[in-house]
Amino acid sequence: MRTAFKIACAALALGFTPALAQLTPIEQVGKNLLFDSRLSTPPGQSCAACHSPETGFTGPDVAINAGPAVYAGAIHTRFGNRKPPTVAYGGDSPVLYYDDAEGLWIGGMFWDGRATGWTLGDPLAEQAMGPFLNPLEQNNPQMRLVVSRVAKSGYAALFEQAWGPGSLDFKKDAYGSYERIARSIAAYERSSEVNPYTSKYDYYLKGEATLTEQEARGLVLFEGKAMCSACHISQPGPTGNPPLFTDFTYDNVGMPKNPMNPFYSAPPSVNPDGANWVDPGLGGFLMQAGYPSDVYLAEWGKQKVPTLRNVDRRPYPGFVKAFGHNGFFKSLEEIVRFYNTRDVPGAGWPPPEVTMNVNTDELGNLGLRAEEEADLVAFMKTLTDGYTP
Repeated sequence: MRTAFKIACAALALGFTPALAQLTPIEQVGKNLLFDSRLSTPPGQSCAACHSPETGFTGPDVAINAGPAVYAGAIHTRFGNRKPPTVAYGGDSPVLYYDDAEGLWIGGMFWDGRATGWTLGDPLAEQAMGPFLNPLEQNNPQMRLVVSRVAKSGYAALFEQAWGPGSLDFKKDAYGSYERIARSIAAYERSSEVNPYTSKYDYYLKGEATLTEQEARGLVLFEGKAMCSACHISQPGPTGNPPLFTDFTYDNVGMPKNPMNPFYSAPPSVNPDGANWVDPGLGGFLMQAGYPSDVYLAEWGKQKVPTLRNVDRRPYPGFVKAFGHNGFFKSLEEIVRFYNTRDVPGAGWPPPEVTMNVNTDELGNLGLRAEEEADLVAFMKTLTDGYTP
């Protein structure tokens, strides 16, 4: 509570206002759902407990970010195994598919791509269906319970206004109602309130802001020597749409294990491998989905490339954010140095959690000087929304 209060006060001091745009009825329903703490068992954990706007829709607890980085569920002795990804700027991720020409899996949601979009045609909506029923997250035993709580909420009338009469009838159509809940959340996560494109870099691309000399050097490095833009696309699309700073692919960057991850000490019923557990990422999902070993082993250890938009968004300057799928790194400076020097002899980094499929082509020994690392960080800080030109 103290952390949440501190964040709220700091956000007000920085001029943050949750309502950034006029929402459609469906988007407003989605926003209400995202912030509704009654939709867990026991009640008390909303989606926003792990995806807060003040931190770019990632984890809002500074103590957790500085330590394990993995958040507890509604039952506070249960934990997932990865840090919360952002839910912003992900709405264009396509239905998961394999691109034969590129030799890459593209699309889906979650770090491991398991919200494929194969069922609903929308990975973002499928992602929204997951946490409510996950015993390690919001822990509801069945979708009907979630729908019944929404039907008793103060925004039930708005829900039926948006989706039509009977759209919350959990007795006749629990699954259909649950799907509409997920699609509402996805609509909000696609809204201009969540994806405002108001960073300094956006205004720079429109000719309404000027980068500092350091930020401009960082951009040159980002698109050149540091090779960041190979995965984090930084230029507008062919129709002029703003860059999303992700290509929706998967990669194993050689991330070390996070020894503070509470999943290692989870009971055998949850984590039978204990301290020996290794995160297989996309490869693990593909194995569970029934793909042959030659397919899933080629993706073992790969995690989804995240957007870098709002990568430095924080409610106050000393607020700690966690970086990487397991939150091993605690600052932009640290993870940039890792990308630069991972494979440099004597650099002192721990070994990769997964040694298979480590990307050695685009990171590991980039040859950046300390000043160039700082330039890169300065540029990435221009990706924070809320800039006033």
